[in-house]
Amino acid sequence: MLAVVGLSLTGCDDLLDNNRYPETLIVDSPQYWDNPDNCELQVNRYYQYFYGYGSGQSTGSFYFQTLTDDQCAGGFTNWKFTAVPSSSGSYDNMYTRIRGCNIIIEKVQASALTDAQKANYIGIARLYRGYEYYNLVRQYGDVILVDHVLDVNSPELYAARTDRRTVMDFAYEDLKYASDNITLQRGIQKFSKDLALAMLSNLCLFEGTFWKYCTKAENYYDPDPERAKKYLELCVTHSAPLLDAYPIGDNYRALYNSAWTADAGAGITGLSNNPEVIFATEYKIDVFMQGLIAYTCSSSTINGLSKDAFDAYLFKDGLPKSKTSMNTTDVGIPQESVEGAVDKGPGLCIQNLLDVRDGRLAQTTDPYIYYKNMTWARSGANPMTSASGYGVSKYDNVNMPLKNRINIGQSYTCSPQYWGAVIALNYAEAKAELGTLNDDDMNKTLNKLYARADLPAQTVASLSAINDDANNMGVSSLIWEVRRCRRCELIMDYDYRYWDLIRWHKLDLLDNTKYPNVLLGANVTGAPVAPEVVTGAYINATYGKNRIFEPRQYQYPLPSNQLNLNKQLEQNALWK
Repeated sequence: MLAVVGLSLTGCDDLLDNNRYPETLIVDSPQYWDNPDNCELQVNRYYQYFYGYGSGQSTGSFYFQTLTDDQCAGGFTNWKFTAVPSSSGSYDNMYTRIRGCNIIIEKVQASALTDAQKANYIGIARLYRGYEYYNLVRQYGDVILVDHVLDVNSPELYAARTDRRTVMDFAYEDLKYASDNITLQRGIQKFSKDLALAMLSNLCLFEGTFWKYCTKAENYYDPDPERAKKYLELCVTHSAPLLDAYPIGDNYRALYNSAWTADAGAGITGLSNNPEVIFATEYKIDVFMQGLIAYTCSSSTINGLSKDAFDAYLFKDGLPKSKTSMNTTDVGIPQESVEGAVDKGPGLCIQNLLDVRDGRLAQTTDPYIYYKNMTWARSGANPMTSASGYGVSKYDNVNMPLKNRINIGQSYTCSPQYWGAVIALNYAEAKAELGTLNDDDMNKTLNKLYARADLPAQTVASLSAINDDANNMGVSSLIWEVRRCRRCELIMDYDYRYWDLIRWHKLDLLDNTKYPNVLLGANVTGAPVAPEVVTGAYINATYGKNRIFEPRQYQYPLPSNQLNLNKQLEQNALWK
């Protein structure tokens, strides 16, 4: 409630930093908003909320989001909420930023700017407002919809929640307006038409699949096939223009371990020159740096890949573990038996396992198993341990100076925010869900990702014929394989996996009492040092705890302080 009331406009001028009510004179002054530079200042402040790899020691949107079946954390990861919180900075902050967007929209509309300038700045404000409402709905379901600036007497301060369909439609229209009216077509560090299209692609895929797979008992709504079809078709429509504009590159790790420009050193590519990237965060040495890399090169326990994730990667013949004729062992080789091994200390090499798998696996994890009392070091880093035994090498760049790799807050590899692979996966999944995916679509999307992963090209027929025994989602072989490709391509990226399980209505797959492989790690048969806890031959990363699925986890609980402030708000039923 207080977030809705509060003014949130910040900038260089101290008067805009006060966050106070009523508005300061400079904000209320028409002359302020008649200046395009001031408008640019106000919309540009929203860049800071695309967190990427985080800043300094703070965590970001990659690697640290461990509530998935892809990672075992260096400490037990339970559900995001196990009780109703008294307050939520996330809930408050999203409404604060929405208020800021509403202020920009109203002030710019009343300004003396040209019509084109007005449309551009209103488009950027609506882009971010739509993005925030999309996030609110994903988290809370029905939410209060505010489309204008409120004051202390506004009845909307005490409004009931708005149906999630209305709010998501509103978010869609905001993003659609942005895609039509923002001046710039593309710009890796600019709010652009193409960024709006990428956001539309994500929103429409989420909404389309949500309404296909939701249930009344757990999501509060029955499935809506018409709405699902509408949004899946919109996903195809908005994704299509981006497929050729942001082509899939040939270097998977370059998306994650590049400096901003290629002149940062030998063996270092430039993310700003990568044609696949739509929007990104720049980190710069000694100016603005992040800590993600140090967390993956650390003697502190690394959040490692789970056995479930490791087993999801296809073999080089394009088939899964249950169907391939290749060697399916997951047992590594003691380091002293590895010809030419130069690393010191006890170790278990798994290069033999990586050599027969999807190339993305070898570009995501290390060729050695390591855990407490059996450490290994990657290219000069400190001896490392992993919760699962499997490491995370995806974001590291060993060509960077060691001090910038191992010290928290000193790394300057740059973060993609929206990029071509995500759009290709969205497009392919939407068409598969619609039943219209064809081989031409495959060649434009998944086959480009398979080629980058050193996997054979596939057809709709070949994917449909795999029928993996591991398919536990109740979907066709085709959709299962499309989802597999998405999982392996985007592993540990931007919390995609968690929200994918939400929209597919498969959050129960995170229950380790039913699916133990989500919190088991590497096979340690033959290891010179035994892990602290094993289940069978596998590292057990549960720390003696269990994550048991409850249907209420499909939505966040509203914070109790908001319920106390507004008696028309109702808590999500399963949280009462």
